[in-house]
Amino acid sequence: MEACILEHYSRTGTFTYAGGYQDYFRSLPDDIAVLGRLICSQVIHRVTLKEGNTNANESLLYGDMDRYPWYRMRCEDDVLLTASALTAELFRLDERGFVKERQTENKIVVTCRYVSVLMSAILKAKGIPARSRAGFAPYFQKGISMDHWINQYYSEKENRWVTFDADGFYEEQGMPLSQYDMPADSFDWVAEAYLAVRRGRTDGRKYLYADRLGTCSLPALVRYLIYDFHALMNNELTYSFIPAYLDGRLGELEEEELQELDRLANWLLEPDRYFDELCALWQQEKKFRIMNSPLVGPYDHGAE
Repeated sequence: MEACILEHYSRTGTFTYAGGYQDYFRSLPDDIAVLGRLICSQVIHRVTLKEGNTNANESLLYGDMDRYPWYRMRCEDDVLLTASALTAELFRLDERGFVKERQTENKIVVTCRYVSVLMSAILKAKGIPARSRAGFAPYFQKGISMDHWINQYYSEKENRWVTFDADGFYEEQGMPLSQYDMPADSFDWVAEAYLAVRRGRTDGRKYLYADRLGTCSLPALVRYLIYDFHALMNNELTYSFIPAYLDGRLGELEEEELQELDRLANWLLEPDRYFDELCALWQQEKKFRIMNSPLVGPYDHGAE
């Protein structure tokens, strides 16, 4: 692996900067599986909270949902955008920090992107090259591949990227998933899925974006293609951010625009091989980086 690539993934961005928690992150377990289960013990997924003590949480792996305070936000994705914000709130709720026995009422409610960002931040603080990845997980529901964020870290010992998913106690639930060293084919990488749909080899309806609106196929895949690109550039966007030129028209793109995304997808198939091309695109193509969000729109970009 080229040194410049590993140096890039050792750096932080806005969302993974540790700030005053740098030393604390370094003190956390080095074993990835132990660290992942510790982080999972600090959070509740919004779906788990909504379903209560049933389904994924019937054995109370995630804590007793009946103890979660009624006055707390049912999802804190909107306010805890960065690793430092996530950590600060966890310390506010329990000054001991990341403890395995954290009580349900002192956990935060976030989704997979946030767990991925926190894991990337901790590994980077330890000097381990790491990156968040945005794609689709086929292991949650039969016949459906749900939008999902995972992680990769570079193992110097094995000279390879190790893929893992720390957003749940999947192995404890009996899921057939090697959670902390996932085979490449156990995850639906968005670039592969996007190109398979574009070429007519796969039914895009199986790729679902969990907005509760049934968004699937190319509109879901294009969104996650952008997220994966940004994540590889150390800019792990949250769900409410979208390039301004795509906002409101993910299902209405012209063929020329899709061909441009085809090129991006082909590079994302092998992001290390095409690292220079991706970095050049990042620096030169403004349309992929001028973002809309709930409070930022055409007015802020100077459009009429």
